[in-house]
Amino acid sequence: MNNRPSLFTSLSPALLHLYDVRESIVVIIDVLRATSTIATALYNGASSVIPVDSVQRCIELGGQIGAITAGERDGKVAPGLAYGNSPFEYPRSFVENKTLVLTTTNGTKLLHMALNNGAPTVITGSFPNLSAVCDYLVAEKRNVILGCAAWKDRFNLEDTLFAGAVIDRIREHFEINCDSSQMAATLYQEAREDLYEFMKKKDASHYHRLTGYGLEKDIRYCLAADGANVLPIFIDGRLVVNQAI
Repeated sequence: MNNRPSLFTSLSPALLHLYDVRESIVVIIDVLRATSTIATALYNGASSVIPVDSVQRCIELGGQIGAITAGERDGKVAPGLAYGNSPFEYPRSFVENKTLVLTTTNGTKLLHMALNNGAPTVITGSFPNLSAVCDYLVAEKRNVILGCAAWKDRFNLEDTLFAGAVIDRIREHFEINCDSSQMAATLYQEAREDLYEFMKKKDASHYHRLTGYGLEKDIRYCLAADGANVLPIFIDGRLVVNQAI
């Protein structure tokens, strides 16, 4: 029983320093919308996604390599960038065989934080690639940290719900001595019948913010399972589809 790997949930980037990422797979979770958009772009044939932590770096790198420059700040397309953070901006007809350089308010920053803290393996997770994430974590048999990008370090519902969905599926394979993981699983059990209505009923902050921008379609897509079921993994400075079986 005790030889199972461990699983922890970090509810905010501000808490990541409390976990030893050096022996773990770190799952970056930014459901609304960075990691949903990353999975979608790769599912639709993008060759890679390069996450960067500043708009300026995004513009510079995109210009150097001829990539699509994209990102948001506070939920809107960042000034100076051509595209935003909606999964619907990246159909196959647009992104196939192209590289996307992406910067977002929360998700790309957390990814770099995990790398800087020594994480050996970083993947990204969201409801559109829920099954791919769960299958990978079970197959790897390694310690896991579910890292919620949250919102400017503040806890949010949707990232925690995704952590709970992962735990709900894979908990029998892991040793979970972690109250935040138990809470995430409990929250997901309450919400699972209709995640969108749960977010709406609770007037979740990010639901409220994106609905204010007319982005209900984005929210519904980002809360639906397996619409872009590939596994983005960070290799040599970029996120690519994991090809290992």
